[in-house]
Amino acid sequence: MKYNLILVFAACVLYHSVSAQKREAATYPDSIPVAGIINNLSDSALLDVVQRQTFRYFWHYAHPVSGLARERDNTVRGEYYWDFINEAYDEPNLSTHTYGPEACAIGGTGFGIMATIVAVNRGWIGRDTAVKRLKKMVEFLLHADSYHGIFPHFMNGTTGKTIPFGRLDDGADIVETSYLLMGFLCAREYFNANTELEKYLRNRINQLWQTANWNWHTANSNAMLYWHWSPWNDFDMNFPIRGWNECLITYIMSASSPVHPIAPEVYFNGFVNSTSYINDKTYYGIKLPLGFEYGGPLFFAHYTFQGIDPHGLKDWHTDYWEQNTNHTLINRAYCIDNPKKYKGYGENCWGLTAGDSYKGYVAHCPQEDLGVIQPTAALSSFPYTPEYSMQALRHFYYDLGDKIWGEYGFADGFSETHNWYAKTHLAIDEGPIVVMIENYRTGLLWKLFMSIPDVQNGLKRLGFKSPYIK
Repeated sequence: MKYNLILVFAACVLYHSVSAQKREAATYPDSIPVAGIINNLSDSALLDVVQRQTFRYFWHYAHPVSGLARERDNTVRGEYYWDFINEAYDEPNLSTHTYGPEACAIGGTGFGIMATIVAVNRGWIGRDTAVKRLKKMVEFLLHADSYHGIFPHFMNGTTGKTIPFGRLDDGADIVETSYLLMGFLCAREYFNANTELEKYLRNRINQLWQTANWNWHTANSNAMLYWHWSPWNDFDMNFPIRGWNECLITYIMSASSPVHPIAPEVYFNGFVNSTSYINDKTYYGIKLPLGFEYGGPLFFAHYTFQGIDPHGLKDWHTDYWEQNTNHTLINRAYCIDNPKKYKGYGENCWGLTAGDSYKGYVAHCPQEDLGVIQPTAALSSFPYTPEYSMQALRHFYYDLGDKIWGEYGFADGFSETHNWYAKTHLAIDEGPIVVMIENYRTGLLWKLFMSIPDVQNGLKRLGFKSPYIK
């Protein structure tokens, strides 16, 4: 995708893309123009530009039939998606099958729904226009493939048919579904007007929420949740959801269900009772309560916490504000320390998380550091490290913008050591930028999600304490 980056001084020069696909996208109501690099922006104005341009991925690049968020804006090869991922580990990939613009991401769609709420609240798009888009999405999903109300990881945006992720992963994905429904529940709370259109949307969202059978994924036991189920392969994937990772929201949603809730023992037996749950070690003088060595990729601190407010969220062991803040600080400290001496790493260039790299898709973290920075890592950490995230944002935008800034915000990743700058954007990396920056600025999505009685009940059932729980 080619576009021009232009410099302006007094005001933003806005331009439309020239490709056929982008011309089609520009016909949507409430089209959002593209912004180039704008000199001398205040912090607040810069956040406006970044959030708005990143949101364009969900508004203008959404699938034209279903409105769902496409997984990525490039095409990759794989008989299964794992073939593409395993390229990073030097596995040969001679596949003829591809994952391209028809492949929509269920979890990324949930993130995009939350970003749409931000867009309406900030006046980038009209309220009715947004609701009509969400109506199209929910109606599509009502007739699309699901398994006991749980959706697959990838879905064909035209047909609604499952696109298998792997040989055994060809059915329900409870983690991706938890992200989707987190987004829809926020939309149900936000679009609360007493109009026919908004009442209709809320009713349809309730249908999705009430028919999702989270308890099915316990495999008839209270031992744990299983990530996948297939009508052809049953639970043969055999991938239990253990902590600590991005799946806390999956257990919270499962415990919050008004119709098919899991028992609290499932959470404690499965997620908590894990060798990678408790950490309590110190890195760079910073204590890490949970997780892998150095904390793992930073998306652990983002995905769940787009809806779950970590302020004052505590359980028998962990203060989750401390967990997420310290995880972020450790990740940044590692980049500053830069033990592998990669070019560019430093106080204003940090952030290791999952995303595209010069070798393919990798869950970058201190334990798997290939010299690749993902802008989403620092930008989605704004609630925890606003000063340091702003330093990184200004560096990405002003110093590297000619290489990584484009029509959907920042490219997915870059490596100065390898002189590699991605041309790609991924739904699951784009969404948290919009949402977490908004949570830093106004707490909008936190307030919506945490106000839901079902969610409060689920948190209580799992032993959490929060200022939202009375």
